[in-house]
Amino acid sequence: MASKPAFATGAQVEHPKFGPGSVLSCSDQHIVIKFDESGERKFVLEIALPSIRKIDRQPPADKKRASKKKAAAAPAAAVPAAAVK
Repeated sequence: MASKPAFATGAQVEHPKFGPGSVLSCSDQHIVIKFDESGERKFVLEIALPSIRKIDRQPPADKKRASKKKAAAAPAAAVPAAAVK
């Protein structure tokens, strides 16, 4: 019989080094957390469990990536052939 995971998917947690984050998945062996500042991390549950605590907060809204528009390269100034010697 499978045991209940330590944290539910979507649970809000905090790690002393990586700060607050959201649980993406949790199994008997691993937990995957998407941290607000440092991205997605995968931990061995048995090792990380003592340092991860549940917190009471609303999940942050997903940040949309700002699309960077490539600046159009200015055409090189044409040098008249007569000017080149």
